[in-house]
Amino acid sequence: MKLAKVVGNIVSTVKTPSHQNKKLMVVIPIDPSGKECGDAMIAIDRFHAGIGDYVLIIEEGGSARDILEDPNGAIDAVIAGIVDC
Repeated sequence: MKLAKVVGNIVSTVKTPSHQNKKLMVVIPIDPSGKECGDAMIAIDRFHAGIGDYVLIIEEGGSARDILEDPNGAIDAVIAGIVDC
């Protein structure tokens, strides 16, 4: 798991079947002090995170698919929880 900050959302009219009806967010990994420490990525959100929220993300595809209960999905990263600061 990685700590990240939500910096945006993605709107798409055409998605793969595994992304249909899923909320896509742009997140940037951060270190414990809140400093950005990686490149922005897209993560699927099931926890209703918003821009500015700190979240935990899982970047391992198998675990991400388990959280979304989609064993055949084309899923690389998922928001696994919102950090309450």
